Order: sequence, then structure tokens, then C-alpha cells
Amino acid sequence: MTKGFRVLAGKLTDPNDLDLVRKDRMIHLGAFITESSGHLSEYVPYYRKRKELLERYARPHYDGESSFYANNWPTWRAGGDRELMDMLSGKVPIDWDRSWEYASWIIKAREKDSPFRIHGNVMNSTDGRDALISNLAADGCVEVACMVDRNGINPTRYGALCASNMAMFDLGATAAIERSKEAAIHALMLDPLTAAVCSPAEIKKMTLELFAAEKKFLPSYV
Repeated sequence: MTKGFRVLAGKLTDPNDLDLVRKDRMIHLGAFITESSGHLSEYVPYYRKRKELLERYARPHYDGESSFYANNWPTWRAGGDRELMDMLSGKVPIDWDRSWEYASWIIKAREKDSPFRIHGNVMNSTDGRDALISNLAADGCVEVACMVDRNGINPTRYGALCASNMAMFDLGATAAIERSKEAAIHALMLDPLTAAVCSPAEIKKMTLELFAAEKKFLPSYV
């Protein structure tokens, strides 16, 4: 294989044509972005609102392809379910190698005092002060790099772009607690990407359609 290139969808791909959203954010913010281009483009209002922007910044698969998860999840789920059922029934052995899922590594780090770094979800502040991400609410949950050892989970301090997202999450939690369709509609109106693409009337219509489709799973919402 040509050095510096990789195979993507059966084709050699120039690395300069990958991770374009992260690169663009670094150019304009002057800081390294930890999230992948595919996910990052969903959290900000800049890249997924017009066809020409998608063509410029989105790339196949996890690199930003539109509807990638929605299109592939049924196949992934069907294959995974069959494999699990075959294991449970004894048709195939349960002989998975250890994966990079965090659980076993966290347990080892705690019990054997073997330091291991994860990106974990922790409270932004445990004492109401000195937030890990200073420009986000102290009572929010944030995902940051954490060193795990016998002393526990020790998070790292950062800065963040996602203050507007946190406001949306907070109102979304209110919608769930109060079972309020109106609060859910307002939460989506605060979501940066949704607001960049849809008008308030379109957001309300979309949210009510989602509630109607999931009615049996969302009882008592008014």
C-alpha cells in the first residue's frame, strides 16, 4: 500500500482528505478537537446544513457520511444478535479476546494500581466550584480524559465549545422529568445543528411526529 494512504470503501484514500471537520475546527479555533469529524459535525451548526457543505466536509463511514448509522444499524444489530444467541445456546464457543471496552481495564487499574487513561463521563464539579471545563455549568456531566488507578478516577481540566449543547441537554432532562412535549420542543430549538437547519415551526412539527411514532414507549407526555 502507498505510504500514508489507507483503504476506505475499497479505494486508496489520501489522509489529507480525511477528518476534514476536525482540521477545519483547528484552523478556526486554534485548538485540537478530540471528537471525530463524524460526531463533531453533529454537535455544531456549521457543516451539515447544506448539500455543498456536506460534499466539502463529510467523508464515507465514520468520517461524516450522512445517515451512516441509520443505514447500517439494522445489519449490525441483526448480525450481533445472531452471534450472541449462538453463544448462549452453545452453538459457538465464547472465546472473545479481550477488547478495548473500558470496564475490565478500569477494574484492573483500580485493583492492581495499574494506571490506565480513559475518556470518562464525570460531574463537571464535585463541590460546586472549580469546574473541570470552566466555561460549562458546574452541575453538568462532561466527558474528559481521566487517569484511573488505586486512587480512583482522576479527571483532567479542559475548555469546551459545547455550552449551547449543555443548555439543550439540561432542558431535555427537564422534558423527561416533567414528561413535557413542550420542553422537548424547546430543547431541540436550542440544539445548534437542529436550529441551523430547521425553523421553529419545523422543529415543533418534527418533534410531535417523533412523539407520535414512539407513543407506546413515551406514556404520559403532554
